[in-house]
Formats: sequence, structure tokens, C-alpha cells
Amino acid sequence: MKQLYMSEFSMMEDHCHMLKITFQFFLLFCVVLNCCEGDILLLLDSSGSIANYEFSRLLFFAADLLRPFSLGRGHVRVGLLQVGTDPHLEFSLDVHSNQETLQSAMQGVRQLKGDTNTEAALSVALELLTETDVKVPKILLWLTDGVQPGDVDRPMSELKTRGVSVLIVSTVHGNYQVLKRVVTPPLESHLYSVDIDNIDIITEDLRKAIIEIIRAERLRVVDLTSHSAVLQWRPVLSQDSGYYELWYKSVSKPGHEIRRTLTGDSSRAELKNLQPDTTYTASLRPESNQAVFNTLTVTFTTFPDVLSPAVVYLSDHGPHQIRVSWGPLQPARVQRYTVEYGAIPSSHVRTVTLSRQKNSTLLTGLEPGTQYLVTVTALQVDGKERAMSVRACTLAEALPALIDLQLEPVKQRDLEVEEMQVKWQAYQGGLRGYWIKWETEKPHSASSSMYLPPSSHSTRLTHLAPNSRVCVSPIYSSGRGDGLCCTATTHRDSSQWG
Repeated sequence: MKQLYMSEFSMMEDHCHMLKITFQFFLLFCVVLNCCEGDILLLLDSSGSIANYEFSRLLFFAADLLRPFSLGRGHVRVGLLQVGTDPHLEFSLDVHSNQETLQSAMQGVRQLKGDTNTEAALSVALELLTETDVKVPKILLWLTDGVQPGDVDRPMSELKTRGVSVLIVSTVHGNYQVLKRVVTPPLESHLYSVDIDNIDIITEDLRKAIIEIIRAERLRVVDLTSHSAVLQWRPVLSQDSGYYELWYKSVSKPGHEIRRTLTGDSSRAELKNLQPDTTYTASLRPESNQAVFNTLTVTFTTFPDVLSPAVVYLSDHGPHQIRVSWGPLQPARVQRYTVEYGAIPSSHVRTVTLSRQKNSTLLTGLEPGTQYLVTVTALQVDGKERAMSVRACTLAEALPALIDLQLEPVKQRDLEVEEMQVKWQAYQGGLRGYWIKWETEKPHSASSSMYLPPSSHSTRLTHLAPNSRVCVSPIYSSGRGDGLCCTATTHRDSSQWG
């Protein structure tokens, strides 16, 4: 028995030695993913239900999974919380800022044994992952055999409510139904049930799932014009630890590539002499003899040479309103827009200020039938202004129409009307009079018309032509309103009028 124990102990020593060598190898040759920002808390089952070999394999798997990430604030923060009779915080999220110290700490982790008190550990996890207001993605990665996980539904639900993504890796004898309930969807990429000896086969897929959650925009365009672009990134080097390789090219002319070398303490670069209204791709690769970093890429399109407002047009004309619109809309180049308008030749000018996201506004409270001068001014981000003016006319006020018109025959000869009483009604506001027009037969066939004062509401017309058409229109100070027309006809036994 003693010989068997010593043999197992020797195998454990050899395994740990190989583990240390493998860690060092990974540190020398891995690609560092400077693509992400977020917090990852490892919840590692360290209870007595986990065999020593299984525990070391889970630990090695976690170290290998996290190996490529850039660590520290502004990148990826990693913490390790062990599950036993009582939870044990091996290291918190702010402890490790580089892979060397993280991997060394992972090698020094010792199993707790004892009971599987996952509920108590989840209370600590909730506090660790929600203690700050920093708005970064947060992940709880639970590594477990799934044996008697306890009542974890409530604390897991609270974690997910607070925005934490729960990902789970379980050995094949785990309680799959419980794990399926508490994991954050989708199950196919966030829940893995795998034999401990084959756990390496899920490393790449799980890492991709983590990257999807914590991926951050590392290379971005912070200033753009028609002929230049300013790129900015979060630094992963220092002045003494390496340098940056930057290259960019036009998508339409891929053969013409421009390359630049930047110092290790750089965090931004300006690209000049670009073509307007052209799409470019830019790539940035940190170069260091301490680690290999992944390349960052961004695509952008320069602005056209034309500056807003380049065109101003009018629509929705009415007696009291006009809509003014302009283009092109350039929110990245403009701070705000100002619309000034005033009646011509009046000197009173009104002003409307609009955000850079707007390129249209409705001017209201205008005078009918009036000409206005409208000026649209754009305040550019560089402090310069560009303005364009147009003349706009409101429609004349819609004038009231005649309310009612009636014709009554007064004198007839045979079947023809010789004299007709004309009666009407109209709106009195602003009324200046009436214009009446009809057709006569005597002394000769012709059209006749006359103007009557606003107090008139009827008149008599004589010598009307057969089927004569009589029209009455109201006259207002600003013009003529819509009139009404009737045709006078007679029949043998009755007369009718329209």
C-alpha cells in the first residue's frame, strides 16, 4: 500500500512538473488577444467529490483557456473563487495584470476538499462581480462535476438579472437538468458537458463564446474629414517594450499600401492626404519580444468634399407654415444647425437651433401670402461655419366661399325667363362686395357683370338668355373667394333653378 501511495505521489509530481513547463511554453509562444474588455470570475469546484486528477485537469484547462488574453483594467480582469465547505477567494479581479503572474498563481492553487457549498460561493461571486459601477461585460465561468450542486437557481437568476453571463463546464456525471436551467442562453455555446480526459476539445469553442461577450472596439476612428482620419487604441505596450506597425490602404486600390512604425507609448495616429468619399482599411499590430499580439483592423469612409448645407429645399407650403430641409446630413462633421427666417422686407428675424442629427424643420406662425428669407447655417466641428439662404413664399389665406345661391323667376314670357331674382349668403368677415356675372339675350346676346356692395344680398336680372348661367363670387380684401353658379331654365308647368 505504501509503495502504491509513493507511486501515485511520484506521478503527481511529474504531472505538476510537466504542467509548469507547459505553462512556460505557452507564455513564450501564445498570441495575446488585445481585443477584449470585461471581468471573468472562475467558480471552481474544489470539494471532496472532485478527484485530485480531475481538479488539476480543470485547473490546467482554465489556465489554457485564459492564456491569450491581455490582462488588467481596460482589458480582461480574472478572479478565482473555490467552492468547498466554505468559499475561498484564491485571488480577486484586480490582482493580476499580466499572464506571467496569473499563470504562476494558477499553478499554486490547492484543492479545498470538504462539502460542495455552491450557494455560499455564489453569494461571494455576486458581490465580486457587481461591486463596481464600471460598465463592462461580466462572466461567471463555473467549472464543476455537477454532483449535488444545491439550490443554485435563485442566486444564479440574481446574477443574470444583474447582467452577468453564466457559462458552465461540467464533467459527464453532472446534473445536466440543473445546469441547463441556470446557464445563460444559448446552451450550445455556453454549456459544455465533457469527459475530463477530453476537456481540451472545447477550449477553442468556449474561448470564442467568451470573446463574443467581452469583445471591445480596440481600434477606432475618433476624428474624420474628407482628407484625414485619426485612429485611437488602448495601449498594450510601453516605450521600452516594443513598437506598433500601422498600415492602411484604399479598398478600391488595394495595391497602394502605406506603412508606418510608431513608438510603444503611442495610442493614436493621424492618417493624412486621404481621398474624399473613399473607403479605407487600417491595421495595427503591436510588436514585442515578450508576447505576440493579435492584429487590430478598422474600416472607415472619408467624407465627401462637399460641406453641409450644400442644398436647401422647401416643402409643405401653407398660409402659415413652410418646411425647410437641407443636405447632406453630416453628424460627424457638424456640431449643430441654425435656421434663421424673417419676412421681407421686415427686419425681425426668428431663430431655430437643431442638433447635428436633424436636417429638416417646420417653420410655423408665418403670415399668409408673404415672402421670407430663410438661412441655414452649419457650425462645423472645427469651429467654421457654412450657410446657405433661400427665398420662400407662404400661400395666400384660403378665402371663404359663397354660402348659398338661389334663383327665383319673377317675370316670364311664354316659356322663357325675362326677369330673375338672385339671392345669396356669404361670410361677412373682411367682405368688400360681390361680383355677379350672367348672360343676356336683349338687346343682343352677351355676357354682363356688375359689382355690388357687401350689404347686398339679392338683385334682379332682366333679359336673361335661355338657360342663362348666373355666377356670384364674394370679394375680400385679399382677393376673390370661390363663387357659386346656377342655370335658370323653365318648363311648361313649372320652373326650376339650381
